[in-house]
Amino acid sequence: MVDLVGQYQGIKEEVDASIARILETAAFINGPEVHSFQAALETYLGIKHVIPCANGTDALQIAMMGLGLKPGDEVITADFTFAATVEVIALLQLTPVLVDVDPETFNIDPAAIERAITPKTRAIVPVHLFGQCADMDAIMAIADKHGLYVIEDNAQAIGANYIDGTGKRQKAGTIGHVGATSFFPSKNLGCYGDGGAIFTNDDALAHTIRGIVNHGMYERYHHDVVGVNSRLDSIQAAVLSAKLPQLDAYCDRRRAAARKYSAAFAGQKHLEVPKTVAPCEGICDTCDCHVFHQYTLKVTNGKRDALAKHLGDLGIPHGIYYPIPLHRQKAYADDRYDEKDFPVTNQLVTEVISLPMHTELDDEQITFITDSVKNFLNG
Repeated sequence: MVDLVGQYQGIKEEVDASIARILETAAFINGPEVHSFQAALETYLGIKHVIPCANGTDALQIAMMGLGLKPGDEVITADFTFAATVEVIALLQLTPVLVDVDPETFNIDPAAIERAITPKTRAIVPVHLFGQCADMDAIMAIADKHGLYVIEDNAQAIGANYIDGTGKRQKAGTIGHVGATSFFPSKNLGCYGDGGAIFTNDDALAHTIRGIVNHGMYERYHHDVVGVNSRLDSIQAAVLSAKLPQLDAYCDRRRAAARKYSAAFAGQKHLEVPKTVAPCEGICDTCDCHVFHQYTLKVTNGKRDALAKHLGDLGIPHGIYYPIPLHRQKAYADDRYDEKDFPVTNQLVTEVISLPMHTELDDEQITFITDSVKNFLNG
């Protein structure tokens, strides 16, 4: 699904030199590389504060801790996403409220958010799924109307642009009150282990979060807030520093691969290609609203699982993100949920399949993959 070895070859010299320097200085935690990466990412995102941490799940949890959410507070998020988003809500003894998603973009449905709000609701967590932002205009309007926090789960969309109704461009993860991302190796901006970061323009919130990530300390052995141990190590920061200047080019290559996939599948019966929203409607040469962390098809003839087996038999990597909705997961099942409230998610989990998507895909690979899909569907 991801060719990290091939990608490494393009940055090998810089990565190797940086890691060797860290080994020589032994500044493994909170070293100069962490600080330089933080500053570079702040500049890239156009945001005041980036606080690195140990992984993307921690980033979400720490963001919620920093906002002062309390046990019993309700947090609305999407039913169709990876479990980490709801996991941290439950870990903090908050109350997760799962809602349905948009059938075109797979992102959280603003109308479903509005219907789910109660007097206990404190926050909304939109997940920018597969590399494209949720409808942040609508979500921020709902949040403003009801006095709610917005925590962007940007683990899959770093580098994507969001263009609001006025034409203003902002980077994914910088629009809400706080954003969280993951640098897991397979992400568009990934390190060679675990890593994550929190983003905000709020000075006071940033100060609180900086204490939380380091055991609640601002001064050694003075614990001012309840914290955790969640720091990005220097080696991972060095890898990210080598990759960050390449991020836009990496995203361009993913979009180019997506265009080729979609062109090959044009007019294909029983197959729906990914949709991008206006003003980046379609997958054009200049569109930068979707960074294609995943290229996800919908197979509408009931043969998704058979297609997955066919691809597996040919040795073609693929993924089903996600096979079980969160409201049906044993850990998060709740009598409050009614199946009729999740028609889109319940349909998507039977239809979606993701094809290989990375910076090293070539035309021969894309042709083999697309021909294999079409041969199965038309056979």
